[in-house]
Amino acid sequence: MKQYYVYILANQSGTLYTGVTNDLTRRIHEHKQGKGGQFTSRYRITRLLHFEETRDIHAALAREKQLKGWTRAKKLELIHTDNPKWVDLSAAWDV
Repeated sequence: MKQYYVYILANQSGTLYTGVTNDLTRRIHEHKQGKGGQFTSRYRITRLLHFEETRDIHAALAREKQLKGWTRAKKLELIHTDNPKWVDLSAAWDV
């Protein structure tokens, strides 16, 4: 059964990016290599700060849309709740 992920990345200066994928490790690797997309590449957005898992692609896409509609303050509150020190959750991965 497929797994889907909604994730939030940031760069050193705090610029945020929200995305969705069916392979979080591969996608984060792409972002870290500068191949994740124009926006993330241009602003060097590579630090994984938050992610959620679901088996339902429609739920993942709906959650991504919901998060993208949130204010910056609300996204920061979500990150702070689960990851108050802004640790790169992918730092220990081999990506």
